[in-house]
Amino acid sequence: MRRYGPAALLVLTGGAVLRISLFGDLYLRYVQPGLRPYLIVSGVALVLLGAVSALTRRHGGYEAYEDDGHGHHHGPAGPRVAWLLTLPALALLLFPPPALGSYSAEREAAERSARGIGTFPALPSADPVELTLGEYTSRAVYDSERSLTGRTVRLTGFVTHDDEGAWYVTRLLVACCAADATTSKVEVRGADAPPDDTWITVTGTWRPEGEPGSDEAWPPVLEATTVERVDQPANPYEKR
Repeated sequence: MRRYGPAALLVLTGGAVLRISLFGDLYLRYVQPGLRPYLIVSGVALVLLGAVSALTRRHGGYEAYEDDGHGHHHGPAGPRVAWLLTLPALALLLFPPPALGSYSAEREAAERSARGIGTFPALPSADPVELTLGEYTSRAVYDSERSLTGRTVRLTGFVTHDDEGAWYVTRLLVACCAADATTSKVEVRGADAPPDDTWITVTGTWRPEGEPGSDEAWPPVLEATTVERVDQPANPYEKR
């Protein structure tokens, strides 16, 4: 069995990649939708490499184990410690980790890029206006024309809390994958707080705080009229 170890590891890893990308949408927990084809190609390549490696070893005959001079015995499958690499592959295959949530959001400092104050495109005329968290926070903090004034908006995200009792509807924004995620959050007032990591759709109106671009304007506030629990979307992240 040891002689087929590298081949088995390649097939296992490739199968895990294909499981989350080709046979479902779990890959959206880790990367943007546009990267799916690359994941599928990578998974197929790993499975094929594993199959070729297994066939090569099968027809190559038995290779004797050798001592590397340090008391470690290596066979055709390499050092035994390499088998530890099967653990993350099995975890991804059988127990894929969840999307980033409140823990990651809390670790994100409330830092904001210097986008500058300016104007934004006109909003749709009908209320409520469906906005992403990124769109809402940008307008609430940086829009010099205050286009959110008097408008009813609808936001979807997961719940986070701070140590002072405030709670937020939150979303993680990614440019490429979960590793570069940043936080966008809106403080919700006028409604009871669900538990952390609960996905909700909240409808309400903007409550201005401070001048555009000032520290007081962050995080923006939403006076809630309704809070509805919803299922986590297939893609839990917003594109940055």
